[in-house]
Amino acid sequence: MNRKSKDGKILLLQGNEALAEGALAAGCRFFAGYPITPASEIAEHMAMKLPAMGGTFIQMEDEIASMGAVIGASLAGVKAMTATSGPGFSLMQENIGFACMTETPCVVVDVMRGGPSTGLPTLASQGDVMQARWGTHGDHPIIVLAVSSVRDCFEIAVFAFNLSEKYRVPVIILSDEVVAHTRETFVPPSPDEIEIFNRVTPTVPPEWYIPYEDTGAGVPAMAAFGDGYRHHVTGLTHDERGFPSQRSDEIDALMRRFFRKITQGFHEIQRVETFMMDDAEIAVIAYGSVARSSRRAVIDARERGVKAGLLQLVTLFPFPRRHVEKVLQQCRAVLVPELNIGQMSREVKRVHRNSSRVETLNRLDGRLITPREIGDCLIKMYY
Repeated sequence: MNRKSKDGKILLLQGNEALAEGALAAGCRFFAGYPITPASEIAEHMAMKLPAMGGTFIQMEDEIASMGAVIGASLAGVKAMTATSGPGFSLMQENIGFACMTETPCVVVDVMRGGPSTGLPTLASQGDVMQARWGTHGDHPIIVLAVSSVRDCFEIAVFAFNLSEKYRVPVIILSDEVVAHTRETFVPPSPDEIEIFNRVTPTVPPEWYIPYEDTGAGVPAMAAFGDGYRHHVTGLTHDERGFPSQRSDEIDALMRRFFRKITQGFHEIQRVETFMMDDAEIAVIAYGSVARSSRRAVIDARERGVKAGLLQLVTLFPFPRRHVEKVLQQCRAVLVPELNIGQMSREVKRVHRNSSRVETLNRLDGRLITPREIGDCLIKMYY
């Protein structure tokens, strides 16, 4: 339920606009991007708002350059972001890998549409889930979040920037055409209600600074270019000072630290929402726009005597295994509806131990899975 803010301000926003507003509230002051349906409104909103806030907006020549500019801005000490859809997201993968290797904080929004290739530019999909996790090559940790409402878009944009800055990783926000263009009333929180995390900067003199030092948290302090600290950046595997290395001990330590810093943060990073799960005997596991349909389907099923519940995945990766396993152990059957051939359902099936039945509901034509379609499946599963 929306409440009035201190100044009585109520906004009517679409999801894309709310993502931009959340990014600005989190401190984003640089955006580089290239127009693409159905994500263009994010760039349009940032182009309008950033200059007035002392920030920078640049329309780049393509998505490859956009991602490169975002990395450069972040290395210079500015919170930075880009937004795209499937084809552009594919082009960004090499530079996303560079951001992983250099531990450069940044946020990438992918407003999913049907594919592959040009696909269904104006219709919804959830076909980029595995690309978000594994799109760039090599072993690498990454954080992937999913939004399902206008309020989600604002709040998760802030959450994404906080995680990116805290753990020095790219964070990907997956939206889709339905969420992107849904308009809802939204009451923005006041600035003092928003928790903001800024990257840790060096507290030692420049001559003592070690750019990729293995700290207890696994996250080294990050100096901005131009602040007087020596900082070598390379996409090659490197030693703790940032210089290329092929030494086995240094490579192993680097890669294990990448994963350790995320593993240690599971409690904070892995976010889910539950709905009517206390006594649920069957459950829906969903994310994005399909989670909205699922919530309505659960309400309708309850009215028909079915003890249904919903586990909504906000964090897709690192996969919230302990939350999913709890549902699988509690319920005799689980439904995973998706706008793809079954990408997240494979993850659910991977961790289940035959304690329940996992069924799928997939749609590939760009249309939303309706509450009735999900509800009909729940009725069949229950009886």
